[in-house]
This record gives sequence, C-alpha cells and structure tokens, in this order.
Amino acid sequence: MATIRLGDTAPDFTQESTEGPINFHDYLGEGWGILFSHPADFTPVCTTELGMVARLKPEFDKRNTRAIGLSVDPIGSHNDWVADIAETQGAAINFPLLADADRKVAELYDMVQGDAATATVRSVFIVDPAKKVRLTLTYPPSTGRSFEEILRVLDSLQLTDSHKVATPVDWKDGDDVVILPAISNEEADTMFPKGYEAVKPYLRVTPQPNK
Repeated sequence: MATIRLGDTAPDFTQESTEGPINFHDYLGEGWGILFSHPADFTPVCTTELGMVARLKPEFDKRNTRAIGLSVDPIGSHNDWVADIAETQGAAINFPLLADADRKVAELYDMVQGDAATATVRSVFIVDPAKKVRLTLTYPPSTGRSFEEILRVLDSLQLTDSHKVATPVDWKDGDDVVILPAISNEEADTMFPKGYEAVKPYLRVTPQPNK
C-alpha cells in the first residue's frame, strides 16, 4: 500500500455504492472529482458533512466537479444513514456514497492510518480531469471538514491551471493573485494587461485575470 502523492494518478476502482456499482474514473468522466471518506455510518460529525456536500452540489456543478463519499459499512447501513441525513440536515444525499465494507478503497488510498481503527479513515482527495491527485487532506475524527475551503482550493487549481499565476494566503475567487516568478517583467507586461504591482521583484500582484 503506497502513499498517494500530489501528481500521482488517482487509483481506479469499482465499488458498490448508494447509486449502484461505481467505477471511479468512469464516474468522473472528463471533469474534476472529490473523494472523501468517513470512519463509519451514523457518526455525528460525518452526518453534518454529508448534508453540507449535498447542499453545495450546485457549487460543485459550477466547477464541473463530482463528489463521491465513502464509509466502511455495508450498503444496507448506508441506506438507513442516508435517511437520517436527509431528516437531520435538511438535504437529501445527491451523490454516491461508497459502501467500502471490505476496505478495498480505503486501503487503496492509504486512508487507514495506525491500527485498524476505523476512526482514522477520514481523508479528502481532489482529482483533476487527467485523473491526477491535486490535493490530499487527512482530518482527525473530532474536527469537521470545511467544504468552503475545498471549494476555494478547486477555484485556485482551476484558475492556476489556465493562467500563469498563484493564489496568495486566504485568497478567494475574485481577489488579486500573484504572477509566477518564472514570468519575466516583459512577459508580464503582455500577459497581464490589467497591470501589476511589483511589491518585490519576486512578489508581483495583479487582478485575477479571468474576472
């Protein structure tokens, strides 16, 4: 079981889910994907997270991104949990939840850390259209994930894939960005017609180019 690093091809798999068998690469198609895991069904923090992802589906759709959850319990338990999520969170699950009872996917993605305790299975992977892993996160079981942050990272990745910029601390879509150091000032003059401020030779700030 190898550690997955940024830039690796996301391992493909086929696993049962609340929407039937899912082949991961086929499910993503030509778009982006978010794979996020949970330690077990009927856990309080994860219940709130799944409800949030369901509510954020229009935002993921805008970014051509498909979400897929995972929990290491069987499909019957998942179906009961889905009903609880809809009841308590005000949002019905609108994406597949993998039933990874054999831990095939959890082990493939090195989600199980330490002993075999399922409480350690709590990870996030962002996968791009080339099926490359672009972000990995592992959370402790006591801390709910920020899916607003995951949306922010998606915005940054999609912007910086198409323009020669990087996004600074706490950046949000629409904020100023920084020009890559490899771009000369002469190139920057042409590439960034809105202009830029050279705070330092290596720190040049410019308005977000696609806004």
